[in-house]
Amino acid sequence: MNMINFKIDGVPVSVPAGTTILEAAKSVGIRIPTLCYMKDINEIGACRLCVVEAGGRALQAACVYPVEALPKNRETGEYMEVKTNTPAIRNARKVNLELLLSNHDKKCLSCPRSTNCEFQALCNEYGVEDEDRYAGSMTETKVDASFSIVRNNAKCVLCRRCVAVCEKVQDVGVIGPVKRGFKTQILPAWDMQLGATACINCGQCINVCPTAALTEKDDTKEVWEALADPDKYVVVQPAPAVRAALGEEFGIPMGTSVTGKMACALRRLGFDKVFDTDFGADLTIMEEANELIHRVKENGVLPMITSCSPGWIKFCETYYPEFIPNLSTCKSPHEMEGAVIKSYFAEKEGIDPHKIVVVSVMPCTAKKFECKRPEMGHDGMSDVDVVITTRELARMIKQAGINFASLPDEDFDAMLGDSTGAAVIFGVTGGVMEAALRTACEVITGEKLEKLEFNDVRGFEGIKEASYNLKGLEVKVAVAHSTGAAAKLLDAVKRGEKSYTFIEVMGCPGGCVNGGGQPIVSPTKRLDVDVKALRAKALYDEDAAKHLRRSHELPAIHKLYEEYFEMPNSHKAHELLHTTYAKREKYN
Repeated sequence: MNMINFKIDGVPVSVPAGTTILEAAKSVGIRIPTLCYMKDINEIGACRLCVVEAGGRALQAACVYPVEALPKNRETGEYMEVKTNTPAIRNARKVNLELLLSNHDKKCLSCPRSTNCEFQALCNEYGVEDEDRYAGSMTETKVDASFSIVRNNAKCVLCRRCVAVCEKVQDVGVIGPVKRGFKTQILPAWDMQLGATACINCGQCINVCPTAALTEKDDTKEVWEALADPDKYVVVQPAPAVRAALGEEFGIPMGTSVTGKMACALRRLGFDKVFDTDFGADLTIMEEANELIHRVKENGVLPMITSCSPGWIKFCETYYPEFIPNLSTCKSPHEMEGAVIKSYFAEKEGIDPHKIVVVSVMPCTAKKFECKRPEMGHDGMSDVDVVITTRELARMIKQAGINFASLPDEDFDAMLGDSTGAAVIFGVTGGVMEAALRTACEVITGEKLEKLEFNDVRGFEGIKEASYNLKGLEVKVAVAHSTGAAAKLLDAVKRGEKSYTFIEVMGCPGGCVNGGGQPIVSPTKRLDVDVKALRAKALYDEDAAKHLRRSHELPAIHKLYEEYFEMPNSHKAHELLHTTYAKREKYN
C-alpha cells in the first residue's frame, strides 16, 4: 500500500494514498469544520468551510483534496505541510458563514432546529456577530407545506445533502438544484410542490439537513386539542423504535431503551389509554406469517414482500408496480392496532369509536402520509387519526414541563399494551423477517425452535440473504433496507438472477431506528458513533430480556382471536387488518 507521509499543523501523519486531507486530519484528532460533507454520499466541496492551506496552496477544500496531490519540497522531496488553523483560514470560514447568513431566515428563536442546528453552531464557533454585514437582496422563496415533509428554502444553505441522500441512498431523486447563481434553490423539477412528486415521505432528507430547511409537518397542536377536549377519548401508541431513541432528546445516552419512562410520560401528558404498537406488531406477525404459509401451500404469488414500511410501499407503487401483487396485504402494525382500538377495544369498553382519537408516535415521517390513505380505515373512520414523530413527542414532553430523565418506569395499559420480544425488533432492519420466521418455522414444522436468533438476517449490509430448510420445505429469504437497496434487489428478481420465498424491505437505512422522524444526529457525529447499531442493540437487548419472544405465544393475541377474529386471515381479520395497494403515477 502506497503510504503518504506529511504533517498537518505540525503533527506527523501517515495515511494511504487516496485519503483526503479531511480524513487525514481526523485520524490525528484535528477537526476541520464541514457543512455539506457526508462521507461516501456528498463529497463535493460546495460549502467551502473545510478550506485549508495545502502545502502553500491556499483555501483548498479538505473534503475533496487527496493527500497525494500535495506539492513536495523541492530540496527534501518531502510532502509539504497542511495548515488548518491560520488567521487567513479562520477568516475565510467566517466570511463564508456570513455570506450564507446574509441570505438566511434568521428567526432562530422560533426555529424548530434552534440549538440543534449545525449552521447556528458554526456561526457561534467562528464568532459571527454582525448578521447584516452583507445585507442586501434575499432569494425569493416560499414554504412548501403540501406534504408531511415541509420545505422552507429561506433556511436552506445549499449544502445539497438532501439531494444526495434522496438520489444516492433512496434512489428517488425528486429534488435538486434549479436556477443559477444567487437564485439557486433546491426544488423539485418545474417548481412543483413535493406533494405532487414521487417523494416517498421517508424523511431521510430531514435527517441530513443541517438547518430547518426541511422538517416534518407539526401535528402536535392537533394532539393538544384532542387531549383538551372532554368529548374525546384519546389513545396513544408508540412504535418499537421510538423507545430506542427518545431518551437522546433528554440527555440519556444513545442506545438506551426508555420504554418505562416513555409510558409514564405519555400517561402524564393526559392520554386516556397508553397502548403499545408492539402489540400491533405481534398481531401483524400472526397475520403475515399465516399469509406467507398460505401462499406457499396454495401456490400463491411469491416472493411475498413485507408491507410495514409506508415509504417502501409508496416506492413500490410508484417505481415497481409490477410487484404490487407480491406485497403482503397486511396493514402496518400501528394501523392494525388503530383498527382494533376502534372496533374490539371500543366494543369491550362501551365507547363510541367515533369519539376515539388514536395518536401514533412513530420514528417515521411517512406514517403521517400513511394514516391519511383512504384504504387505512373502516366504517367512515381512519384507523389512526394523528401521527407524531419521536421529535414531536419530545417537544410535547418538554412543553409540559415533564422531567423525563427522572421519571419512574411504568407499564403500558392492559389489553393492547402487552407484547413479545418478536414485536420490539420490528424497529430494526431484519426484525420483521426474524419475528415472522420465529412463528412461521414453528407453525410449519410443528416444533419449538431451540434458538430464536436468526443472525443471518441481522446486521447492516444493504441486502442480506438466507435459506432455511423446514422439514423439506426450502424457504429462501432476503432483507433490504433503504429503497435504493430495495431497487437493486427487485431488479435482480426481475432479471431472474434471484429467487426468494419472502422479502423484507425497510424504507430507511437501518430500518425504523434510523427513521426520518427520529432525533437528528449530524453526519459529523455519525463518523464517530454508529447510530443504527446502538439503537438496534437497545431493541435486541429488550427482546432478549422478554419472557415471551414469539408472537404466537402472547395470551392477549390468543384472546383477541378467540373473542373477535376467530383465526388469522379470517374474513373479519381481512376486513379490519388487511388492505390493498395500487399503481401510482410519478407526477400528479
